[in-house]
Amino acid sequence: MGKLVWLAAYPKSGNTWLRAFIHNYLADDAAPYDINRLTDLTTGESGAALYHRHDPRPARAYRAAELALLRPLVHRDLMGADAARVFVKTHNAAIVSHGVPLITPEVTDRAIYLVRDPRDVVVSYAAHLGITLDAMIALLADDRAVSGGDDRKVLEFIGSWSRHVASWTANPNPTLLVLRYEDLLDDPVDGFGDVVRFLGATPDAARLERAIAASGFATLAAQEQARGFAERPASAAAAFFRSGTAGQWRTALSPAQRRRIERDHAVQMRRFRYRDQ
Repeated sequence: MGKLVWLAAYPKSGNTWLRAFIHNYLADDAAPYDINRLTDLTTGESGAALYHRHDPRPARAYRAAELALLRPLVHRDLMGADAARVFVKTHNAAIVSHGVPLITPEVTDRAIYLVRDPRDVVVSYAAHLGITLDAMIALLADDRAVSGGDDRKVLEFIGSWSRHVASWTANPNPTLLVLRYEDLLDDPVDGFGDVVRFLGATPDAARLERAIAASGFATLAAQEQARGFAERPASAAAAFFRSGTAGQWRTALSPAQRRRIERDHAVQMRRFRYRDQ
């Protein structure tokens, strides 16, 4: 039985928000958990340093086939990070690369997957990358899309938004919790309570409320403004915690841009109630 609990999402879909909640709930401190210490209780699987133990070359030199063989070794290394469960952030799609699953089954305990309206993802991710909305719309539909592949992070195989969502959610099972970003905004007590229950505990009401408040967008954004955020790429064109709202696409996207996203991702948008049937 594996120990890794995957915290998975397409980029800019609430993964860091989920990690902040988990830290605040588990720590249960009076003060909000420092966003620059989110690796205290959660880790990532794309940091280049993790792979250097098995191949000391710069991560940018890894070919995709070589990386496919290294990734399961790193995942097994992560199993030793804690005596119990290990929370691991990933933006990888749950697909196979060069015959090797990007999410190693043998070390997996369970997974939490966050899905967000792709129209809002476009607005948020475009600002994060510093690219135009049209370029981001094209990237959102690209089944070959990747991120990383530099000296800091190995390649993450993201693919299109639709492929990413389908790869994680097509086969519901008891070891997978799927959450909509918008539902967490509308009813965080219910949504984050489900997270606690999924991890095998009964939520304590007061503790849950404290953790929700401590990981709220305003708190996270204030921390970033005061102390910066170590995980924000130097090339990012905007603050990491930029808006955190739902429906910003209504004013940010043109009708043509909106229609293109809805056309490209119609099936998964209907599945997750982002479009009428």
